[in-house]
Amino acid sequence: MRQSVSNNAQKRAIENYRSRLTKRGIVRFELQALETDRDLIRTLARKLTEEGPEAGHLRHAVQQAVSGEPPKPGGILAALRRSPLVGADLDVTRPREEGRKVDL
Repeated sequence: MRQSVSNNAQKRAIENYRSRLTKRGIVRFELQALETDRDLIRTLARKLTEEGPEAGHLRHAVQQAVSGEPPKPGGILAALRRSPLVGADLDVTRPREEGRKVDL
């Protein structure tokens, strides 16, 4: 009898956990991959379920990598515009020097 009580509680806990995931829009599915890629795929899946810009950037990079399409022009410019240094009013000028004499 002790086995069934523990077993029922465990089943209920799993159902509740999966229900909470479903409410967040997360679903379970099975896939086939190489054993060597197990940790990579699990880490990728975990990162994609997180909210925030990092998950969005990762999702975009993976979609672009598997689509086979070349990257759109302006990607570097867009990345620079997303930089946290935008508007930081940095002084990036440097003194102009003529150089030094070299004896060839």
